Amino acid sequence: MQMIRRLIAVALAALFVGNATAQDAKLKIATVDMQQLFKEYYKTNEAQQQINVERAKIQKDNNEKLTAIRQIESDIQVIKQQLDDPTISDAKKQESYKAHQGKYQEGIQLDKERREYLTRKNQALNEKMVQRMRGILGEIQKLVEERAKAENYDYVFDKSGMSTSQVPFLLYTKDAIDVTATLLKDLNKDAPAESTPAPAPAPAPAPEGGQ
Repeated sequence: MQMIRRLIAVALAALFVGNATAQDAKLKIATVDMQQLFKEYYKTNEAQQQINVERAKIQKDNNEKLTAIRQIESDIQVIKQQLDDPTISDAKKQESYKAHQGKYQEGIQLDKERREYLTRKNQALNEKMVQRMRGILGEIQKLVEERAKAENYDYVFDKSGMSTSQVPFLLYTKDAIDVTATLLKDLNKDAPAESTPAPAPAPAPAPEGGQ
């Protein structure tokens, strides 16, 4: 979510639409809740659902790789028991020792490949998510600008914008019109009937550790 908030903050820079030279006429000002538009836009939900599916696929692949690694660990334990058996011959011990080393190296290599896979896949998915969300924000911003021009607003302020000190940028506006609801209706006019809010995204599997 922090990444998405940064994207919204970038989009805010272009939302102050108006004519700064209109000093004699009364300014016509509107407010909009960009975070609400972004969260409740059906394309945001669709994008999040797709990302969740891809994230789950990465987690499934990771679990399969972990299962293979744990099987190797189990095989190593069996071999270690053979090495500790005083009744087996030296030749058998030598054979078991080589098998132990081979399994150990195989496990290390598989775990290395698993970690690299997670890093690569998660990075690619995160980049895809950023591009998708940036595109959605661009659509919302365009609609806000079109509405501002069509209804002759001098300025449109985002009332959900926060400063670095977590204080709202917009503390007070006199006679400002909130256009959030009408913009949201326009954004979702073509939403499919089955479009629903996306579930919470699955956490990204960590490239280190046992999970």
